[in-house]
Amino acid sequence: MTTVDLTNCDREPIQFLGGVQAFGCLLAFSNDWLLAHVSENCVAFTGRTPEELSGVQAVHLLGAYAFQEIRGRLQWLQYSDSTERLFGLDLFGDGKSYDVALHRSGDLIILECEPSEMTNRLDAISAVRSMMARIDAAEEFDEFLSDAARQVRTVTDFDRVMVYRFMDDGSGQVVAESRAPGVDSFLGLRYPASDIPVQARQLYIRNQFRIISDVNGKVARIVPAITTTGEPLDLSLSVLRSVSEIHLEYLRNMGVGASLSISIIVDGRLWGLFACHHYSPKQMSFDRRTTAELFSQMFSRDLARRLQDEVLNHEERARVLHDRIMSSISVEGSVFQNLSSYMEPFMDVVSCDGVAVLVDGQYTSLGLAARKDELEEFVPFLNRTAASKLFSTHTFSKFLGESDFTRRIPGLLAIPVSRRPRDYLLFFRGEVVQSVTWAGNPEKPVELGPNGPRLTPRKSFEAWKQEVVGQSAKWTAAELKICESLRTTLLEVILRSVDMNEKLQKEANERQDTLIAELNHRVRNILTLIQGLVSRTMETAESTEHFTKLLDGRIKALARAHDQITQDQWSPAPLTSLFTNELTAYSPTYGDSARLLGPHVMIAPLAFSTMALVVHEMVTNSAKHGALSASGGFLTVEWTPTPEGDLEISWVEAGGPPVVPPSRRGFGSTIIEHSIPHELNGEAAIEYLPEGVRASFRIPADYVELDKLPQPPTIVRAVTRNAVQVPRSKALLVEDNMIIALDNEDMLREIGFVDVALAKDVETGLEVIAADKLDFALLDINLGRENSIPIAQKLRDLGVPFIFASGYEDTSLLDESFKNVPVVIKPFSKEKLEELVSLKMEED
Repeated sequence: MTTVDLTNCDREPIQFLGGVQAFGCLLAFSNDWLLAHVSENCVAFTGRTPEELSGVQAVHLLGAYAFQEIRGRLQWLQYSDSTERLFGLDLFGDGKSYDVALHRSGDLIILECEPSEMTNRLDAISAVRSMMARIDAAEEFDEFLSDAARQVRTVTDFDRVMVYRFMDDGSGQVVAESRAPGVDSFLGLRYPASDIPVQARQLYIRNQFRIISDVNGKVARIVPAITTTGEPLDLSLSVLRSVSEIHLEYLRNMGVGASLSISIIVDGRLWGLFACHHYSPKQMSFDRRTTAELFSQMFSRDLARRLQDEVLNHEERARVLHDRIMSSISVEGSVFQNLSSYMEPFMDVVSCDGVAVLVDGQYTSLGLAARKDELEEFVPFLNRTAASKLFSTHTFSKFLGESDFTRRIPGLLAIPVSRRPRDYLLFFRGEVVQSVTWAGNPEKPVELGPNGPRLTPRKSFEAWKQEVVGQSAKWTAAELKICESLRTTLLEVILRSVDMNEKLQKEANERQDTLIAELNHRVRNILTLIQGLVSRTMETAESTEHFTKLLDGRIKALARAHDQITQDQWSPAPLTSLFTNELTAYSPTYGDSARLLGPHVMIAPLAFSTMALVVHEMVTNSAKHGALSASGGFLTVEWTPTPEGDLEISWVEAGGPPVVPPSRRGFGSTIIEHSIPHELNGEAAIEYLPEGVRASFRIPADYVELDKLPQPPTIVRAVTRNAVQVPRSKALLVEDNMIIALDNEDMLREIGFVDVALAKDVETGLEVIAADKLDFALLDINLGRENSIPIAQKLRDLGVPFIFASGYEDTSLLDESFKNVPVVIKPFSKEKLEELVSLKMEED
């Protein structure tokens, strides 16, 4: 007797067995509807032998109405590899009703028929709706699976219905069941991968329903047995296909008289089966089989959703715990001190038996972990693995061989915590002797059974224990994903800050006095400016209410200007935003009454504050007395750089009420006429013409930064809260975190994009670019193990405007060609995003 593995069964051609179960009849027609094959039991259905039917035309065999219905349904199969069903059909025109399954097999049209049960027929749609409502009410996952098994048993009336789930190694486990009284429980039993051969699993994806009505039933052979191609008829999609003798013997050894299998497919993969057993022969009506199959398809969709929700809930719980740990890590002290202080919280993130930190030769551990003298046994191996990537194994002996260390600690997960070798955060798992309950021995003895010297199914199904030694519990995909997130955070946030701590501290001490002096200087200037505004406004105010209104407007104008120049650390700000903010702050309805013309210009902070007061006074006067006070009025502001680098600004009002020159010179007029000459050594002039106010200003080149555009843009843009009215049809959003992607997608839609395409990686992003025309793109710089630079290069080549997003202020991944592309730092507001989108699309 020789012990071998049952994978010999993988070679059995189960879809070419050449017969059908005798409770139905098979008819195979050529494309011109001549009968090419028939099952040998056709006499009981048609009254004619296979020899009499050979070559018969379908019109001479099938009833006229039935033939018309079949030809109509055949059109539905033109674009699908599936089976169509017809119920209660007078197939042969003799008044007898049949349920018919129709599919194509190569060039042949296959009809399978079985007598209809005209009583107690089941409405599949109504039944499935009721079944789904029952399982949808289940809150817990185990309850959901058990309820599904119960619903299938209600429809099929089989003695036992199991939910059988495939494991990663191909073996299967019964994870839920519903059974009749007195029937043994199989719940929790494991079956080797060889019990369901590879070709059977592949067939379960294509043909999702399989019934065996009687394990001792007769088989009706196909006549002729061989097609014109010299091969047996392919019955992959057959509902009546006969059964492998090996599998029948397997079922007989279990005492099973009839069986039923329904595929559970999630994301195109075989997740499991509804496996049904009955302890006597059972022929299930076609309508009930259809109901059970439809329920399995609906259940599979609901299962996929629940599995995804389970992953998201796990990630959310891990994120909350992860954020708690990260928020408490100090930027003071060394890398080693930081990590070693938080080993217990790290063990809460990933289930393990021990954790250790190895940084710059310093080593500390907690729980079951490697001893310091054992480091030389595995650290050199880690250093040879791919840089900046996790390493995980549950059987370390496969890499290092058998040793005291690998026997004691077979499970290791290593997170690199620097860009140089030898620095790691290490998680350890000890040996777990997994006692798996199998339904029999996965290695079956060779015996001379009824099929000759072939493998026979196991004769005994007594549960036995298989001990799996020399390995730890496996690291799950969810745990690896959490550790990858932890690695990124440690590298990009914590370790970078800690490594630079000494340098930053030294620089901070050197800059402290300078910063305090600069702060005092700026505060004194601001206080002096406000004091001057108060006193001058008081001199010209007509009343307390008038004084309050004037002062409030001027201070708010300064505040808006200050926000603009400080949000980028006291750097130049766009001139466009200065005019836009003042116009929309006064009233957002001026969008149809004003336009701004000119190239993209940045104004230095000192000049920006001065210009803010001037523009505020101009807008205020226009809204009270000028063009912006009348429905037909219009304002045009245009700026042009001079050859010397100065900036000339013209203000032209038209269509408003007749202009009357002011009778006295107030503080507002003083601001307009004297601020730019006095503060900036520039020029200012204003004319009160009857047809509208005109003003001109010149800002010296010292305060002006021109964008390197080939020529000023000529497009007219209405001034509204969305200053740039560039068409926003479709945007590309590249973000590898799903939650962040959904939030950013909502923001893009709220600011005007009709369609937003999501991409989680470079490959998907490039596919979107190739498939459609884009108006804009928002690119997350870091995408896990890659970055979005290839997408940015493609967008730049196509002339599509884009900006980057990053969770870190460090943009070292960007080369010099992208240094001028805006980077929005996460988390960001819709307003901030809209501002950068408008500026970038205006610029391009």
